Amino acid sequence: MLVALISIIGYLMTILSTVVIIQFILSLLISFNVVSLSNNIVASIWQALSVIIDPFLKPIRKIMPDTGMIDFSPMVLLIGLRILQMLLAGLANDISAAGM
Repeated sequence: MLVALISIIGYLMTILSTVVIIQFILSLLISFNVVSLSNNIVASIWQALSVIIDPFLKPIRKIMPDTGMIDFSPMVLLIGLRILQMLLAGLANDISAAGM
């Protein structure tokens, strides 16, 4: 049961990582004027992604120094999520090896 819960948490972290990457790609498309926020569909997608990701990025942005135009908080979030996934995978292996 505990291994299943750890797997579900790992799966949700994978989904969050994917959403961070999608938001990054969309921000590049917006900044290079490939797509525009004046388009209602693009604006809706951007707003939905921001609502999902901003609660995770705000604490990181408070800790990190201001780097000007470049925002490194999504990269820090992705690295943190990957580290947590590795820790959870190790925990799941330890639990399954113990026979719990």
